[in-house]
Amino acid sequence: MKLLLDENLPHRLRLLLVGHEGLTVGFLRWKGIKNGELLRRAAVEGFDAVVTNDRNMPAQQNPTSLPLAIVVLNAPSSELEDIAPLVPELLQKLGAFKPKTFIHIGAG
Repeated sequence: MKLLLDENLPHRLRLLLVGHEGLTVGFLRWKGIKNGELLRRAAVEGFDAVVTNDRNMPAQQNPTSLPLAIVVLNAPSSELEDIAPLVPELLQKLGAFKPKTFIHIGAG
């Protein structure tokens, strides 16, 4: 799967997504782009999902108009030490992601 990692996630997270293509907002030079525009760009660029630690995104965005999933990692912080324990669950659920939905990983 092609995954866009939001700017609130560590760049090194992409290395833990074995078997998947993980690109960061920073790498694409999309930092500072508002969530709605970011999701539209991700859809146009063929991403399967946007992965974020922004717990407010479900209240702010409507994924039903986009051909991708939005994955919210429910971690105490954006530090890799807090995100890494969620990676096994993320990898396990990747195949079941459906477009136009929010997926929550970890305790929420």
